[in-house]
Amino acid sequence: MLAAESTTAQDLSIQVTDGEGSALVWLGGRVTIDSSPDLRKRLLTLLSRRSLPTLIIDLSELSYIDCSGIATLVEALRIAHQRHTNLELRGVRDGPRHLLEVTGLLGLFDTNGTADHSSVPKVT
Repeated sequence: MLAAESTTAQDLSIQVTDGEGSALVWLGGRVTIDSSPDLRKRLLTLLSRRSLPTLIIDLSELSYIDCSGIATLVEALRIAHQRHTNLELRGVRDGPRHLLEVTGLLGLFDTNGTADHSSVPKVT
C-alpha cells in the first residue's frame, strides 16, 4: 500500500511517501528552530513503526538548515540505528552539505544511495 501526505510548516514543506516497508520524506524550503519540531514529529512517527527497513530524506529542494534541523536529523539517525533502519540523505545541496561537513556529521549519514530503494517511489 502506498500512502502520501504533505504539510507545510513555517517555511518548510514536508511530503511523505510511504511505501511497503520503506518511506521517502521530501523536504523543501528551510528547516529552522521554528519548523524543526514539525520535522522531528514526522520523522519520529515514521521511525516508530514496527518495521521500516529504509527511510530516505530527500534534501534536494532544501535551501537552508540550521543547527536545530541538524540535531533533528542526528536524533532520527540515532533512532534509526537502534531500530535497524537504514537512513539515507538524498540530494544534499551546498548550504546543508556545508553545515553537515563543518560539524563533522556528514560522514555519519548514508549519502551515496547504497541502500535498496526498489520499494520506495520517487516523490513528484
